[in-house]
Amino acid sequence: MRAITIPEPGDADALVLADVPAPQPAAGEVRIRVAAAGVNRADIMQRMGFYPPPPGAPNYPGLEVSGTVDAVGEGVAGWSTGDEVCALLSGGGYAELVCVPAGQVLPIPDGVSLVEAAALPEVTSTVWSNLFLTANLQPGETVLIHGGSSGIGTMAIQLAAQVGAHIAVTAGTAEKLAVCRDLGAEILVDYRREDFVERVREATGGHGADVILDNMGAKYLGRNVDVLAENGRLVVIGLQGGTVADLNLGLLLTKRAAVIATSLRARPAAEKATIVASVREHVWPLIASGAVHPVVQSAYAIERVADAHREMEGSTHVGKILLTL
Repeated sequence: MRAITIPEPGDADALVLADVPAPQPAAGEVRIRVAAAGVNRADIMQRMGFYPPPPGAPNYPGLEVSGTVDAVGEGVAGWSTGDEVCALLSGGGYAELVCVPAGQVLPIPDGVSLVEAAALPEVTSTVWSNLFLTANLQPGETVLIHGGSSGIGTMAIQLAAQVGAHIAVTAGTAEKLAVCRDLGAEILVDYRREDFVERVREATGGHGADVILDNMGAKYLGRNVDVLAENGRLVVIGLQGGTVADLNLGLLLTKRAAVIATSLRARPAAEKATIVASVREHVWPLIASGAVHPVVQSAYAIERVADAHREMEGSTHVGKILLTL
């Protein structure tokens, strides 16, 4: 099969399309013939040599795919050859074939094309597990979503709106903020020109944010804690702004607030299966009804994978970037 390999870490041109051995499904796995793969920040970090795949995962980048079941391993129930599916991966999505534990596979939701479905597994699993299973976002609470126009951000806005939360977002242009507003965001913060702490406090009458979904890490830690409401929950899911920062434990204690850092890729398969099952139960019906939808910026043929990575690194996109095979 063909797959995107990384012979040496580097810039986007380090990605090389090569012929590699096709994987064979182990017991409990299905093999998917890939139609499309989602492009994620983790793929860029892996390409640069900073985010190796967890033990046992393929060396090729790619954390989510859509396609057709091509083979079924021993002991798999519920999936058959020819089923159109999408799946959450630990790696290997930038390839013609990928094997994945059956518990991480999802059917294509009604109303979503086979290619578009590649935009769903990673973002829905990340948002659902962090905003709802971990932070327990409730109706009427205020949630602050950093990077509101990203793939994760656009999904987080829609799901938060479905539970009746008040939604604040940060983004870097008026055009991106307009997309966030159209998806359901109410408090729009241009982080290049405005202080999100001041804006969220002003918009909430001093209350602050009950839940924060943060992709920046160290750079925003202090200000995130400042704007947390009493009993607030800060969930850090990315480290684009660094890994080390001072934490004011006194302020955190006064607010009886929590700082939680999570990742999805390296979780055990059983944990991922639990998250995927919850996504299928709670999120898939919203997508099938049209209340929630994937936001896709662009789709590149796999031969143009370097261009896809350059677009993501330029941060001009809104929603998801896909690769097609």
